[in-house]
Amino acid sequence: MNQTMKLQEFLSDDTAKAMNHLLLNEYLLVLQPHEALWDDITSIKKKFETDFRFEHIKVGLPHITLAMFKQFPAAESRIVQALRNNARTLSPLKIELKGFGSFPSHTIFINIVSKVPIMNAVKTLRQNAQTFMRINKDNKPFFITDPHLTIARKLQPWQYEKSWLQYQQADFHGRFIADYALLLKRNAGGNYKQVEKFMFEGIKEEVTQASLFNL
Repeated sequence: MNQTMKLQEFLSDDTAKAMNHLLLNEYLLVLQPHEALWDDITSIKKKFETDFRFEHIKVGLPHITLAMFKQFPAAESRIVQALRNNARTLSPLKIELKGFGSFPSHTIFINIVSKVPIMNAVKTLRQNAQTFMRINKDNKPFFITDPHLTIARKLQPWQYEKSWLQYQQADFHGRFIADYALLLKRNAGGNYKQVEKFMFEGIKEEVTQASLFNL
């Protein structure tokens, strides 16, 4: 039994819940564009910030979210190992970005044309790694169901309405090969830091069939 669990035995339920919240790390598993495309998207985000007085954008670097979850630090090594093993079985993904989309009335994003490869990768990770990401029934991992690359989120109504008039007809096109995923984490109120880089190697797992006579 780890030290956290030993200590919680002597705490009230309310105190233990508060302690758990403080101890939990927040994790993001993301795809990251190559450097030139990263710079282009960062310029778009900075222009949005200036045009629509949106300071929240400063904390958001260009990425495509695959999964997000909370977990205790003690579980991190198992999560990293599970994600590493599964990432090795994935082949690099061809990602095409084109135009802009929105989630009314709070988010502007860049559209992803090639969503199927991403969703297949997410399905693999969900099937094989979510056990290590899940704390309990109230703290389950979130896996993306509509891949996109966010420009701005948590917009005020006037920011969304004014910016969407501009971006719904704007042109943008980019491509990149995603050959790795990044696991990021932060403590409550902190900034995200890189934990691990998982390469997509396209290695197919060998399946060993049990003999019918091996009883």
